[in-house]
Amino acid sequence: MKLSKGNKLLLLGFILVVIDQVIKVLVKTNMEIGQHFNVIGNWFQILFIENEGMAFGMKFGGSVGKFLLSFFRIGLFAALCWWISSLVRKSVGSDGTPVLLEDGAPKVPQGVLIGLTLITAGALGNIIDSLFYGLIFDYAPFMFGRVVDMLYFPIIDTYWPSWMPFVGGKEFQFFAPVFNFADSCVTVGALYLIFFQYRFFARSEESKEST
Repeated sequence: MKLSKGNKLLLLGFILVVIDQVIKVLVKTNMEIGQHFNVIGNWFQILFIENEGMAFGMKFGGSVGKFLLSFFRIGLFAALCWWISSLVRKSVGSDGTPVLLEDGAPKVPQGVLIGLTLITAGALGNIIDSLFYGLIFDYAPFMFGRVVDMLYFPIIDTYWPSWMPFVGGKEFQFFAPVFNFADSCVTVGALYLIFFQYRFFARSEESKEST
């Protein structure tokens, strides 16, 4: 049976969320917080931490901030789902064929839908942690769970030269944040849209202005 464009995107999103959750559960149930091991040398490590705030270990205003962040994530996820659904409807005609522009290009490129699906799947992956992990692992109420992070790439880990003012002798590390597969989906999807699908958004903005 041939899947529709919308169902293909749903399948992609589902697979990404499953991968994210499998990785997190394996780390959560087999490692202690702070435990780590090397995957490739010292520059790619699995380091188990739990993030109470935003992506890449950033925090946001205690318990109230945590609740607002969870609420915001849910709203963003809903908005992205609506947007993708709207674009899918615009991309396919009533006969099931792709809708094309005058120059023969698709009205909604497949890449735009895939990029937005990556972002949406990543958002959902972290929403599941925030909403349910506190209940599943019995440490916090609904909406106050912590996001599991584990991907760590300290590509450069050294010290500033002692002769440098202000920072001399202090540790310098690149790349310091610890993140997860869901964060990667959001980042890859966003960068892909910015660098490879900017024409679609520019065209949409021009269409709004002309209207």
